[in-house]
Amino acid sequence: MKNEKTVPVFFAADENYMPFLGVTLASMKKYLDAERKYAIHVLYTGELGKNARRVKEMETENFSVSFTDVSQKAEEIRGVMRCRDYYTSAIYFRLFIPDLFPEYEKAIYLDCDTVLLADVAKLYDEEIGDNYIGAVADEVVAGIPQFRVYVKNALGIEPENYFNSGVIVMNLKELRALDFYKTFYGVLSSYDFIVAPDQDCLNLICKDKVFYYGSEWNKMPTAGGEKTLPKLIHYNLCMKPWHYDGVLYEEYFWEIARQTPFYELILTKKLEFTPERAKCDEEGGKKLLALAQAEADSPNNYLRTVAVTK
Repeated sequence: MKNEKTVPVFFAADENYMPFLGVTLASMKKYLDAERKYAIHVLYTGELGKNARRVKEMETENFSVSFTDVSQKAEEIRGVMRCRDYYTSAIYFRLFIPDLFPEYEKAIYLDCDTVLLADVAKLYDEEIGDNYIGAVADEVVAGIPQFRVYVKNALGIEPENYFNSGVIVMNLKELRALDFYKTFYGVLSSYDFIVAPDQDCLNLICKDKVFYYGSEWNKMPTAGGEKTLPKLIHYNLCMKPWHYDGVLYEEYFWEIARQTPFYELILTKKLEFTPERAKCDEEGGKKLLALAQAEADSPNNYLRTVAVTK
């Protein structure tokens, strides 16, 4: 049963990341329901240029694309934002959605390194009850010992319940009742989250109020493949087809990329990805595992300090 005719889908992207957003949107458009409307909202800071204009040109009668500058909101949290490696302040933009878009009671948020193989409306239409969020348990976290011990011993969350924040359905009505922005700001301010700052905060806030979708809605190459065809592929962490050859599910990305005006630009970005940058990725991955283990072992981690005082 369809909940609403319009399906709102949010992204966070700057001008440089618009080509990859273009691939995500092109994949989404392949599976649109002609009887539905899809409202694409791109949250951004900085200057937009020709890449954004090309994304805007992807509009059709039932597929709108709009851009919302969240620079002022981002400035409000600059003092508590923490960004690591290739992450930018864009990882925090989703926390602005409930207040900035009161017309919606529910919305999808997707990272721009995703490819759809099904109608995103099916994700939206799933009934998530009074849960704050609908998400997919993070298979990478559940499958790597250092991450498992981190989320359990540093955050107090069972590894199988820790969700990935790159593909979520937000219950905006419930989040507004929670005063989500203030709550998120409070958690982010309470501790220096150094492993996955935005994702850790979301997991802590939404703990026990999560509806879990099947893994087919957030299939990550880094977690390995399954015989079942995914409905959404998420090229998370460093496993980007525009950086490396041999990435699991890369064929789906390139099939769609060839159909966009960004194909040549994306190929150029791949050629510009140097062995030195690959080495940085490798070292960054090792560093992240070490950070996770160190936080799990620390007597001063979130669970053993902040959480026990609540």
